[in-house]
Amino acid sequence: MKKYLLEMNGISKEFTGVKALSDVNFKVEEGEIHCLIGENGAGKSTLMKVLSGVYPFGTYTGDIVFDGAVQQFNKISDSVNTGIAIIYQELALFPDLTVYENIFAGNEVKLGGFIDWNRTIVEAQKLLKKVKLDVNPDTLVRDLSVGKRQLVEIAKALSKDVKLLILDEPTAALNEDDSENLLELLKDLKKQGITCIMISHKLKEVIHIADKATVLRDGKTICTLDASKEEVSEGIIIKNMVGRSIEDIYPKRPNKSHGDTILELQNWSAYDPQLGRQVIKNVDLQVKRGEIVGIAGLMGSGRTELALSIFGNAKSYKLEGNLVWNDNLTTLKHTKDAIKAGIAYVTEDRKDDGLFLLQDIKSNISAANLGGISSKGIINDNEEIKVAERYHSSLHIKASSLEQMVGNLSGGNQQKVSIGKWLFVGPKLLILDEPTRGIDVGAKFEIYTVMNELIEQGLSIIMISSELGEVLGMSDRVYVMAQGEIKGELLVEDANQEKIMELATQ
Repeated sequence: MKKYLLEMNGISKEFTGVKALSDVNFKVEEGEIHCLIGENGAGKSTLMKVLSGVYPFGTYTGDIVFDGAVQQFNKISDSVNTGIAIIYQELALFPDLTVYENIFAGNEVKLGGFIDWNRTIVEAQKLLKKVKLDVNPDTLVRDLSVGKRQLVEIAKALSKDVKLLILDEPTAALNEDDSENLLELLKDLKKQGITCIMISHKLKEVIHIADKATVLRDGKTICTLDASKEEVSEGIIIKNMVGRSIEDIYPKRPNKSHGDTILELQNWSAYDPQLGRQVIKNVDLQVKRGEIVGIAGLMGSGRTELALSIFGNAKSYKLEGNLVWNDNLTTLKHTKDAIKAGIAYVTEDRKDDGLFLLQDIKSNISAANLGGISSKGIINDNEEIKVAERYHSSLHIKASSLEQMVGNLSGGNQQKVSIGKWLFVGPKLLILDEPTRGIDVGAKFEIYTVMNELIEQGLSIIMISSELGEVLGMSDRVYVMAQGEIKGELLVEDANQEKIMELATQ
């Protein structure tokens, strides 16, 4: 009979009167892959921060038992020294240092009080082989893809004789291939005796990899599902996560009629002077009024570059070809021109590029259209509140008040604020770049519902997504990109994941 490597018993944690965790029980057996799932704000990250010592002993109630002993972690190094390693979604690497320097940063290999660089490189090569990463240890981390950086983080954790490896949304920024490679690596590490906790919103990944899955909701333990008993299914997970069944994750639109063509790209190309190469090549694309056009492709295929070239050429590419907007040949030299024309872009990186995290909800929603709440250059505070209340209500943003800092909202509610910000400019075309990245299934359903409502109101949407289920579930037509080119156009009724991947890998 397997023993429990980790037991968290009766864990409760409060923040200024708000109970983030309430009597949570969480147990992980030795040598298993255990997924921790729940909606944004369910308490997953808070629980892991208690475990890692970010929230030290005494700031919570309950017991942590690790490897048979009660633990009192007062700082992060206490948990690390016990054999616990956490890899967060925002990777903690030094981009200007080499791979081997990153792997052993803070855990240097020494000889006689000095760093033994030769042995460091040798040990780094062993760890890279262990995580199946074929790169030169001398490579600077900044020159690696996101997927490879993730593997460097895991190698860094393994250098510390880790017993319990915790990954927070490890595939959120990865393409399909890198995600699959990472999941297979976790299975290999399991065979080597390493226990793993994985936080993920991607239910197919959970079903694919989990031995057990524990669901949190509103800071409480709802259940632990056991794959050996066939309990880990999408329907059961969703019901426990959101407290209700979502029969169809992708809500259907009753009206699928489309109007005239609103946007057309003809032989559209973009050259990036900084990279010294073409990022978009001879693209032909159309978007009709009241239509959701999906753009699929692997990371680096040119999807975001295409969006930015349409949105007023935000990256100052050298453009060739025609952009026809509402039947008029148009030149959009700046993002202001695109906004004025009626084009809005919700970035894939809401935290760095999309929102002001240290400002409140109302300030974020009004940020892209201050002229809409101003008179003679002076902002009308009452109008700003009215606008914010309108989108707070229509987008179902969950917050204590309009004055709540956006950085304190869950990922799903941050995304709704970002959408509200751009709806306030009154667009005719909304470009959504990875609209549900890093948010839970309940919040995804709400975002999809909002998208359908906007389409019913006559807006058009271009949706870029790495989740093929999302592309197929929400789009009317799908363009597939690879190497900056459109490799194919599919009606959604004729499309499937195999066809899309075949085109995406050409």
